[in-house]
Amino acid sequence: MLGIGFYFMKQNKSKEDYYVGGRGMSAGHIGLSVVATDVGGGFSIGLGGLGFVMGLSGSWMLFTGLLGAWISAVVLIPKIYPIAKKHQFLTFPQSLAFRYNAKVALVAGFISLVGYIGFTSSQILAGAKLASATFPSISIFNAILIMGVIAIVYTAVGGIKAVIYTDTIQWIILMAGLIGIGIPIGYIHIGGWEAISSTLPSSFMSLTNITFVQFFNWIITIVPVWFVGMSLYQRIYACKDEKTAKKAWRIAGLFEWPIMAFMGIALGLFARVGYEQGMFTEIGYAPGVVMDSELGLPLFLRSILPVGLMGLMLSAYFSAIMSTADSCLMAASGNFSTDILGFFKGKQKYDTIKHSQIITLFIGAVAVLIATHMQNVLELMLYSYAFMVSGLLVPVLGMLLLKKPSSLAAMAAMIGGGTTTLVLILTQVKLPYELDANFFGIVVSALAFAVFQSVGTKRVTA
Repeated sequence: MLGIGFYFMKQNKSKEDYYVGGRGMSAGHIGLSVVATDVGGGFSIGLGGLGFVMGLSGSWMLFTGLLGAWISAVVLIPKIYPIAKKHQFLTFPQSLAFRYNAKVALVAGFISLVGYIGFTSSQILAGAKLASATFPSISIFNAILIMGVIAIVYTAVGGIKAVIYTDTIQWIILMAGLIGIGIPIGYIHIGGWEAISSTLPSSFMSLTNITFVQFFNWIITIVPVWFVGMSLYQRIYACKDEKTAKKAWRIAGLFEWPIMAFMGIALGLFARVGYEQGMFTEIGYAPGVVMDSELGLPLFLRSILPVGLMGLMLSAYFSAIMSTADSCLMAASGNFSTDILGFFKGKQKYDTIKHSQIITLFIGAVAVLIATHMQNVLELMLYSYAFMVSGLLVPVLGMLLLKKPSSLAAMAAMIGGGTTTLVLILTQVKLPYELDANFFGIVVSALAFAVFQSVGTKRVTA
């Protein structure tokens, strides 16, 4: 991975090469990069945790990824790609600046930056938890440093091309590890279908072991990310044409669900069987002892795989983790360099590859620092999603659906929605009907947008 990064360091000639790959990438590489980024470490480890807790119904989380990918291919790409190509956009907020103004883009840049730093941290933490649970001699802190440094260095030096090509390789490694090692050996080791059916409640093998509210929370948190995700806009811009972008998004959706969804869930379900069989007793987790559900999968792999195969399987999961961490880091770097510094200091001063590399290294260091202070991967990832969605979804919909959207309405929606979600997350307020904080953030954002859009329309009419 480091080698690919340094190879593309020599290939990049401009900031456009660094952030959008010269706008000439193919559907195959982009599609695999998109799904590797979206599924990645958080969902790989997180899906294992869901499989451990609820069984096959946890796969519905990635069904939201299929929905998001295919809806955005039909609704978003046809509207955004032609404009982005014509005006040479590098970041998502630049599309908002085109329909609103530069101040709206600045606030969007801040929201996206914070969200993607949190997302990068969640991926690094995912890798650290996997490494630490598998190799007890490595502390979570040291594992965070190892994972973080490697992903940050190849991303910083190689830019988006390094990210996309490493994503393709990492996704192939992950698929090979799951299909060739983890799933077949895990299935045989626990005793096959007979052991699964006799050990676990029937609800674990059902697709309806989920409440409507839980599925609704996943939908409103994950589907909108396909409309506000900076890493996804970078890949739309990197495609050689609109047709390529749509094809890439269709490929990504199919890989998300059912392919990756059920493979990730299956391994978590196998881990639960192993736990109930007493497989983790010597490690300190006898049946009935409370344990972190996200540790089930790495402990299971540690228990069943011999030396060699264990290393190959870990490389598969590390690949998934880094494929997301690098993309999120690249997105955050683009936001900081283009949307924030570009606004305050002018474009020319920070228009070099060297400045972009330094910014990427700095943001990566911040993400590593945050990862050392967090515990739950899926929680941190979903919080980051929620903050971005509640702040950015409504202005994006206004940009796509309205002829003359109001800049003031967009500003009020971003600040109102993002602040509401952040406050609810930080205060841990118990919300009615178990709805996600993101839902209330979106509602506040939509109301603020509607009020200020209405005021702006009345003024224009007058």
